[in-house]
Amino acid sequence: MDILYLLIPLSVGLVFFILAGLWWAIHRGQFEDIEAEGERILRND
Repeated sequence: MDILYLLIPLSVGLVFFILAGLWWAIHRGQFEDIEAEGERILRND
């Protein structure tokens, strides 16, 4: 039972860390043009 006092704050901190990383990626434009990279591989430029 004592381990829950450690695991619950760690899991909440991990969730906030993941959400902050997702927010950063969205606002940096990482998901703007997701088809372009797949098309770039198929083209022989």
